[in-house]
Amino acid sequence: MPKKVPPSSAFGERLTHFRTAQGLTQTQLAEMIGSSQRAISHYETVAEYPPTSVVIDLARALQVTTDELLGLKPPKKAAPNGAQDPETKRLWKRLQQVRDLPEKDQRAVVRLLNSLVAARQA
Repeated sequence: MPKKVPPSSAFGERLTHFRTAQGLTQTQLAEMIGSSQRAISHYETVAEYPPTSVVIDLARALQVTTDELLGLKPPKKAAPNGAQDPETKRLWKRLQQVRDLPEKDQRAVVRLLNSLVAARQA
């Protein structure tokens, strides 16, 4: 396993923070912006700032503003009700992936969830 290298810039620290807060790996973030894991690692550990177009793509993928990513504005407060709980993040991430399924499969997932919740409440 490769050695973890700490961020060498404030931008790298913010990028790592936002990525991990979303529960994403470097590879997953890279796929979201059409880049490579190696590039994300470079932005987090070595580079001062990536190109402007990449900053915009990263901000969109991480659901933050470019000002927050660049450190010009403080990040928004964390979501209430334990949204930062690792299990909640894992489930939320999985539910977001359901959006990419065909509509028929999405309906099947919703029916399954409704059945499980109803059985639990009975």
